[in-house]
Amino acid sequence: MTNFTRRGFTLAALAGASVTTACGNGVGTNGGATIDARVDKTLNYLYSRYPNTRDLGEKANGVLVMPLITEAGFGIGGGYGRGALRVDGITVDYYSAAKGSFGLQIGAQQFAHVLFFMTEDSLMRFRHSNGWAAGADVEYALKDQGGNLRAETTTATSPVVAVIFGQAGLMAGATLEGVKYTRIIP
Repeated sequence: MTNFTRRGFTLAALAGASVTTACGNGVGTNGGATIDARVDKTLNYLYSRYPNTRDLGEKANGVLVMPLITEAGFGIGGGYGRGALRVDGITVDYYSAAKGSFGLQIGAQQFAHVLFFMTEDSLMRFRHSNGWAAGADVEYALKDQGGNLRAETTTATSPVVAVIFGQAGLMAGATLEGVKYTRIIP
């Protein structure tokens, strides 16, 4: 790889990070109180807009709420957000979500997502990892007509159920593939 190619890659990555940071996703806020307030607002919106998710929340062993993920990309892309893990309605840890991508992409988007840890084992694996990446054990609850989320028997028995909502922007599709979650101290 030539120096020009590495330099171009580095400049593109830094430009993407700058755009992502500037989109108001919680970077540079004053601690856990701000994150907790955003998490409360996000959960209230989710439960009022999609009432079926309240049942998921009540059955879950833990709930990770990411109030705002901002993604941007032009060939090389990235995304970032911060949120909180709640167990029995109480914040136990704060997390960042980071994502990098390369390929045919252009645009920017923002969205919220919530991970419902339906088993004690999935919650413990998440909490005790050095960095957990969303993968094959995540089941998506898909938006259905009429403003409801489809949560079937197979979804309810999955170790982790993801709900993505509030998507805004000009980038196709919001997915959690390749998102890495890391515990932070706000």
